[in-house]
Amino acid sequence: MTNNDHTLRVYDSILGLLSSEENPTPLVRLNKVVPFEHTQVFAKLEWYNPFGAVKDRIAANLIRDAEERGVLSPGMRLVEATSGNTGLGLAMIGNAKGYPLQTPLSVAIPLEKRTVLRFFGTDVVELSDMLCPAPGAPEGAIATARQAAEDDADTILLDQYANDANPDGHYRTTGPEIWRQTEGKVTHFVAGLGTCGTITGTGRFLKEQSADVKVIGVHPEEGHDIPGVRSMVQLQQTKLFRPDEYDQTLEATDRESYELCLRLNREESIIAGPSSGMALAGALRAVPDEPGNIVVVIFPDNVFKYASSFQRHFPEICPADSEGESGGPSENDLFLADMIENLKNPHDSVRVKKLHEQMEQGGKPLVIDVRPADMFAESRVPGSVNIPQSELAKRTEELPDDRDAEIVMVCGIGRFSKHTTLYLKSMGYRNVRSLKGGINEWVRKGLETEPTA
Repeated sequence: MTNNDHTLRVYDSILGLLSSEENPTPLVRLNKVVPFEHTQVFAKLEWYNPFGAVKDRIAANLIRDAEERGVLSPGMRLVEATSGNTGLGLAMIGNAKGYPLQTPLSVAIPLEKRTVLRFFGTDVVELSDMLCPAPGAPEGAIATARQAAEDDADTILLDQYANDANPDGHYRTTGPEIWRQTEGKVTHFVAGLGTCGTITGTGRFLKEQSADVKVIGVHPEEGHDIPGVRSMVQLQQTKLFRPDEYDQTLEATDRESYELCLRLNREESIIAGPSSGMALAGALRAVPDEPGNIVVVIFPDNVFKYASSFQRHFPEICPADSEGESGGPSENDLFLADMIENLKNPHDSVRVKKLHEQMEQGGKPLVIDVRPADMFAESRVPGSVNIPQSELAKRTEELPDDRDAEIVMVCGIGRFSKHTTLYLKSMGYRNVRSLKGGINEWVRKGLETEPTA
């Protein structure tokens, strides 16, 4: 028997389950977590894709596009920097088609995703990179992927961060699905911002059907803890981020995103992950309560990949161990997290423009880059020195004797530099600050960098 029948749900292979207008992922109306009387909000549940996430769509289209262009053929290897879900989709489609996969990725990505990628047969290369690689910046995961493709003619980088086949996958599938499922009545489309393929491709299709459809993007705060999405600083370096095509972009905090994620699970019985909570948080702020409004919000994946993240944000739900202690963060851990968060104030941080102006005027703060040596070797703030965060405690003799010396700590996006700023403050340094946005923001502003010799 040979079938690809969506009515009977019988298929020749797992690839027949890939989403399309004829085989859409579900739309489910939210009834309890929304404050509206008139506006209807629907969640598009993307974990109904065959490999568990919205990224299955772009994985399939990236491979289809490469095959049709003749740059990918059986026996070749795929390489892709990823924050997890794209890698999962590429791994499984690659397994079905005979394309092995290598994924350079950050050790900050939840352990659950890294473990499953290996279980799927992926060659996982773990790096001290950011949670989500930032295209256009001197970051480890993307640079490693590009180098692998350059070194081996039988390895191809699909490049989800710049390849127009990414948004095209949503133009072909997600947009038509939503238009058909809402019978052309959708008024607002809301998606979290990561590579921006979802919002760009889907939004473009929907606006072609009706220019009145509002397309809204939601991004996390700087230093966020939500895998798969990008802060505004990171988005400036993403080639598929096209804000001129969107009606609005707005920010959602970690706290509101995780709290809405919890409520979705407990009140709506929808097994949504934290990026779903983030997208919904933005939708609830951006859309007015008016008759006729029909809102569709992308829920990218489910809750099961984020147990380690929930331990950080909801320590009270972690089971007690044999000694009666919580398996989640301790009170001291949470207190430390609060202190790091407090370093966002203008007295303990410095903007890129301000530091550059100070250096141009002859000011000479000691700039310490705390990234790993290989990242520092690629690009750095001129005149900076490298003391990786992992080595700082053993190299304190390299710090100034003068506790009033002006010091600026630098990392990729300003997250780990906060940690090291706090560490130096604990040593008695009174004039140490963290560079807001890190080396990525320095590069984004077009400021000169200095490679090491």
